Amino acid sequence: MKKKIAATLISLLTITSVFAGCGSSADSSSSEAASTETASVSEAEGSEESAAESTSVTSDELGEDAEYDEEVNIMVIIKTSSSEVGQYLTKGATSYEEAHPNVHVDVFGATSETAYDEQLNSIETTINSGKYDALCLAPLQSDAAATMLANCDIPVISFDTVISDDVVETHVGVGNTEAAKAGAIAAVEAAKEAGWDEINCIEIAGVQGDPTNEARMEGYKEGINEAGGTFLEDEIQYADAVADRAVNCMESIMSKYPEGVAIICCNNDDMAIGAAKAAAQNEAYADTIFLGFDGMSSAAEVIVNGTVNNYLSVACEWTEMTYKAVDCAIRAIKGEELPGTVNTSFEIMDSSNAQERLDYMNSLLD
Repeated sequence: MKKKIAATLISLLTITSVFAGCGSSADSSSSEAASTETASVSEAEGSEESAAESTSVTSDELGEDAEYDEEVNIMVIIKTSSSEVGQYLTKGATSYEEAHPNVHVDVFGATSETAYDEQLNSIETTINSGKYDALCLAPLQSDAAATMLANCDIPVISFDTVISDDVVETHVGVGNTEAAKAGAIAAVEAAKEAGWDEINCIEIAGVQGDPTNEARMEGYKEGINEAGGTFLEDEIQYADAVADRAVNCMESIMSKYPEGVAIICCNNDDMAIGAAKAAAQNEAYADTIFLGFDGMSSAAEVIVNGTVNNYLSVACEWTEMTYKAVDCAIRAIKGEELPGTVNTSFEIMDSSNAQERLDYMNSLLD
C-alpha cells in the first residue's frame, strides 16, 4: 500500500494536501495443490514477490460481492482476445455485469500476446478517456504498463500477470510458480508410471521475459527437480505462446533426442497440444508426458477423446479471475482497503477429471 501510506503521511504533515495515486498491491502468490482437488494460492511466489508486508486471501475469503449502488464503468484489458483463455476471461468480467446492473464492463484484448503497442495504446486510451472509474489489467509487458500507470487517477487491479505494487490496488490470480510446480510433480509421477527410468524434461516456453512465463518456468524447474527428474534448462525453447512455433520446437527436440524425452512441459495448452500432435507418430515419444497450462476445453477434449496420450494440464479458474478482479475494482472505488493478493484456484487435469472439466468449461460459454 505504498502510495496510500505516502498519502497518509503527507496529509498529516501538511494538513491540507492529499496524495493522489492508483494504490498498490503485492505480487502474485503461490498455491498448494492436493492431488487433483482444486487448490488455492496461499504463499507469495518468490519470483513475483515485491512486498514482504503484503497480505493475501483466497477468493472465498474475500467474501460476497461488494455492495455498491451507483453507476460505475470498468474497463477490463485482457492479454488477447484471440485465445480460448480470452473467452473465459471475458465471460468472467461480463458475468459480474450481469449480476450487478449498475456495473458496466467493457473488455478489450490485443490481437496476440506480442501485440505490445496495441495493448499499451488501449491502456492510454482508457486512462485519458475520463469514461472509466477503474481499470482491470492483465499486462503483456508489466514494466511498460507500470510506467504508463504511474500517474493515473483511477484504481487499477492487475490480474493473471503482476504489475509493480506501486500502481495497483491488488493482484488477482493464480500463483503461477506453485501451480506449475504442482503440475511438474504430477508429470514426474506420471512419467514413472509410464516406465521412464531417466526422467528428463524439456520446456517449450512462451514469450521470453514475460513474468507469467518466467514464473511458470521456475515452477516447472522446481517441481521436476524436486520430484526426482531433471529439468534440462539449457534445452529450453521459446515459442511465443503460439502452437505453430511449438510444433517447430517439438520437431527440433525430436531431431536432437531421437531416443525420446520423458516430459515435455509447455507454457500453455495450445503449445502442449501442438507439440503432442507433432510427436504422435514418433514411437520414441509414445510414452512421453505432455504437460500444459490453462486447462482449456481443447485440452480436456484431447484427453477425453484419446487424441493425445499421457496429457496433463494445470487447469485455472479463469472466469473466477476476472469476476473477482472486477469485484476488487468496485471495492477500490468504494475506498475499501484490499489485500495485496487475491488468490484464485487451480487443479491438475488428467484422465480422471477431464470429462468433468470439459462439461464445466463448455457450460461457461453456453
